[in-house]
Amino acid sequence: MEFGDILKQLREENGLSREDLANALSITYSALSKYETNVRFPDKETLKNIATYFKVSLDYLLGRTNIRTSADKISESVNDDPELSEFWDTLKDREDLKLLFKQTKEMSPGDIKKIIRIIKAIEDEEDRNDG
Repeated sequence: MEFGDILKQLREENGLSREDLANALSITYSALSKYETNVRFPDKETLKNIATYFKVSLDYLLGRTNIRTSADKISESVNDDPELSEFWDTLKDREDLKLLFKQTKEMSPGDIKKIIRIIKAIEDEEDRNDG
């Protein structure tokens, strides 16, 4: 998919009109329309604003990957292990772990699994000590 198609999909998934999104991004309706129809491509700052607004990676926005966020990459890496997958689901929305998500960008799925296992072991140890 091209950038414009991805942008339009994200906008529609979020139930936004072009006008709503243009206002949210502080760009003109016309500019947004041209982005979505692949007539124009946004500048670097606007591109970053779009990614931030939709909470997706630039790689996803540019069509380089189907993984929208680093958290999705981790989910994909642990989905074959039900215990780790369940544990990850409890962790992924924690603000204090955002740095972890960023660090996984270049990691292999195996390495991501190891890190999640380490975090789970620490959490399990803390639970035993509290109980």
